[in-house]
Amino acid sequence: MTFAPDKLVIATRNRGKVKEFAMIFQPLGIQVQGLFDMTGFTLPAVDEDQDTFLGNAAKKARITAEALSIPVLADDSGLCVEALGGEPGVYSARYAGMHATDQANNEKLLAELAQRTQPQTNQAGIIIWSAAQFRCALFLVDPHRRTAWQAEGACDGVIIGEPRGSDGFGYDPLFYIPALRKTFAQLAASEKSLLSHRGMASRELIKQLQREGLSD
Repeated sequence: MTFAPDKLVIATRNRGKVKEFAMIFQPLGIQVQGLFDMTGFTLPAVDEDQDTFLGNAAKKARITAEALSIPVLADDSGLCVEALGGEPGVYSARYAGMHATDQANNEKLLAELAQRTQPQTNQAGIIIWSAAQFRCALFLVDPHRRTAWQAEGACDGVIIGEPRGSDGFGYDPLFYIPALRKTFAQLAASEKSLLSHRGMASRELIKQLQREGLSD
């Protein structure tokens, strides 16, 4: 029996993430939905208390798939900044506190960098605070087959001194790719998908599914 759903629930209420996954899975004929689409269901709160991205993704996927009784894909991702010893890491979404806004998290990140390191300025006059890496872990659960798949991806960049760009979400306006001279928030969605941690992890996951018979 192959894994071939026509719908796939992403265990998140982050509309930016759902939009990215919808673009990734659309060529496979899979309709992507977020938790905000699951009306009529009582969904348990999931405490993301694991110390790795993969641990949190697996926990979210398993609990949500059990509640919905349909295949669920969970993503846990975040920003790891070299000068901050890997922070914010698994706390990326709540770096400035529970239910923090993207702006609050970005402001906290720049404040922490200002306290703990010194910036440099590149040849284009852009302030560079630190090398950084976006990381993503995906965990897909099919509750009917009692089967799971996992994949991870990463993207290297640097943190700049002020936000650039209006697209994307999270730390995208501060995450700069020197080779492109753009932040994630300045990239077209299709361009970001080719480079991003989430795009890389998703393509690896799709390869696994295709090896098991998911038609492309």
